[in-house]
Amino acid sequence: MRRGRGRTVLAIVATDRTFERSEVRGDRVWVGRCIHCNARVVVEESGETIATIEHIEPTTHGGTDEVSNLALACARCNQAKGARLDVRRRDDPTLCAVIETLRTRRRERWRDPLY
Repeated sequence: MRRGRGRTVLAIVATDRTFERSEVRGDRVWVGRCIHCNARVVVEESGETIATIEHIEPTTHGGTDEVSNLALACARCNQAKGARLDVRRRDDPTLCAVIETLRTRRRERWRDPLY
């Protein structure tokens, strides 16, 4: 894993109230929920995970890498979504609805960083 990615994942975990410390097969991990489907997402203490980083507002439409614009998604959801929304016009109603839904979810899950 790229070192920067691990730090970004941990920053998302620190600001997402669905994530709590847990133990899986004897390892200390963070366990939370996918921003899309609410499936269980596991993140190792190093930030290693099979989950993907989701840009709430896609970078192709002006979204940034600020932690408030990021969430974790299970690999299945993010791969299924892929770039299908990124190619839509910025004012596309479907794109706007998805962005607003994800923004609302992220705000509801927000917590001040744990560290």
